[in-house]
Amino acid sequence: MASRNRVKGGRAWIDEHVNDPYVQRARSEGYRSRAAFKLQELDRRDRIFRPGQRVVDLGAAPGSWSQVAVERIGERGRVIAVDLLEFGTLAGVDQVIGDFTTDETLARIHALLDGTPVDVVLSDMAPNLSGIASVDQARATLLAELAFEFAREQLKPSGMFVVKVFQGAGFPELLVAMRRHFATVASRKPDASRDRSAEMYLVATGRRT
Repeated sequence: MASRNRVKGGRAWIDEHVNDPYVQRARSEGYRSRAAFKLQELDRRDRIFRPGQRVVDLGAAPGSWSQVAVERIGERGRVIAVDLLEFGTLAGVDQVIGDFTTDETLARIHALLDGTPVDVVLSDMAPNLSGIASVDQARATLLAELAFEFAREQLKPSGMFVVKVFQGAGFPELLVAMRRHFATVASRKPDASRDRSAEMYLVATGRRT
């Protein structure tokens, strides 16, 4: 019975994915995933990007957020994309393949930045799910906290930080910390986020020095 339920659930997910209008749009418009439309909506609302910016994209695979960033910042800009997984070459994107939680990967990012602060830090990072809600929430919160610390260290005072979060244990404390270190912190749920998903995005600007 358990095996049959897994198969049925898997088939339902595949059917939903194939028929998802955002998935279909991503294919027709050349984006690597439907997540591109989440960032597009955030940018329309919060004006994240400008031509010539330097952007760090954490949890970048399969690359759709980097694609949107490159479109917005143009040829004079630069995107550094970080992920555990390789996701193929993208014009205008420097890739760092490695675990963002390790000192080695951070050192490689810092080498590319060469001491120059960045305009935008994006984090769409999410953990591999264990199926244990408390464990998955703790892992997701840790990734968001690490992205927040990176943004505090690397952003220009005028820069913007966009991070995926999941409401639950650790979220209130993260929100309080972000509000302490940024002038404004707004919560967003893009239309392209599936209704059943607990994900939301925090958009922060005005880093306090």
